[in-house]
Amino acid sequence: MERDRAGVMNCDEFVELVTTFLDGAMDEPTELRCLVHLTGCDDCETYLGQFRQTITVLGALPGPRLSNGARDQLLGAFRAVRRD
Repeated sequence: MERDRAGVMNCDEFVELVTTFLDGAMDEPTELRCLVHLTGCDDCETYLGQFRQTITVLGALPGPRLSNGARDQLLGAFRAVRRD
C-alpha cells in the first residue's frame, strides 16, 4: 500500500479500500482520507460511482433458484446431518 509523503491517500489505496468505505466499516481517520482523496480525484469519483452502480444492478437480480427436487434433496441432507 503506497502512500505519499504527507499520508494523503493515493488511487491504489482508495481502490483497495472502496468496499470498506461503502460498507461504512472504516475508522474515521481513514474515511476522512478517502473523502479528501475523492474531492481531488475525478477518476476515483468515477470509479466509486461505477462501483455503486454495479452494486445496485447486481442487488436487483433475482437469486438463484433450485428445482423442487434439488431443494428436497438438500433439506434431506441437512436433516440427516442434524440427526447424527
